Amino acid sequence: MRPNRRVQRRTAAAFGAVVGAVLLAGCGGGLRSAGATPIVIGPARLWPELPPASAAPYDYGEGETARIPGIEVPDGDVHRLDPVAVVQAGLKARPNRSSGTAGLPTDTVRHIVACHAEPASCPVLQPYFRDLTGDGKDEMVLGVRLPGRQLSVRVYMPEAGGLTRILSTADAVISVELAGRDLIMRVPSAITGYEYRTAWSWDDRQRAMLPTRDEILRMPASRAPQPHPTTARPTTGSTTAGPTAAPSVGVSAERR
Repeated sequence: MRPNRRVQRRTAAAFGAVVGAVLLAGCGGGLRSAGATPIVIGPARLWPELPPASAAPYDYGEGETARIPGIEVPDGDVHRLDPVAVVQAGLKARPNRSSGTAGLPTDTVRHIVACHAEPASCPVLQPYFRDLTGDGKDEMVLGVRLPGRQLSVRVYMPEAGGLTRILSTADAVISVELAGRDLIMRVPSAITGYEYRTAWSWDDRQRAMLPTRDEILRMPASRAPQPHPTTARPTTGSTTAGPTAAPSVGVSAERR
């Protein structure tokens, strides 16, 4: 009969606590034992007989990239680019795979095409810049307002004299933040007093921004946003930009 490992751990923990107390008592400094060490319980796999999934349950838009046609960045400086021209050129881009997250509604496309003629209705927000890939060159971060108070967030990387879109996602947005080399999106939850927070980070292997951390957090009552009635979500460095951040937007989620 094999020994009970949990009993062994408890015995070892109790013995360690006693020895620690004796040693501390001999020091004469008035120190006392903090008690027994909490028992560590290892992970247990549930339903091991189930076969592993072979396909993702829904398309998150992760890993999709696209070379932007007609945009040249010979010196790798994206600060000189016209953000409207970048988004307009991106309408003709052919992504490496079709997730649907890079597509824009017809009405939004019409306003993007007319941005220079009708700037008041242009949905392209001011650009922000940050080295998100760690190659020493800034990427361009753009936001595009969508119908229904939605926001599309896109990141463009200078690469081989041109421009590559390494992130394209749309979601309900409380705020979009840059923290170190992460792009963080805060999204209202359908549960009052909670919000989703997703951190997108550069992945060298995929050569794209991936959602490396996705969590739901309880917010203080004073900061808790009220979810938009149509909100629905499936279960699942310094900034060299303008003086103000893009306006916060609360909208229905577009995740699949």
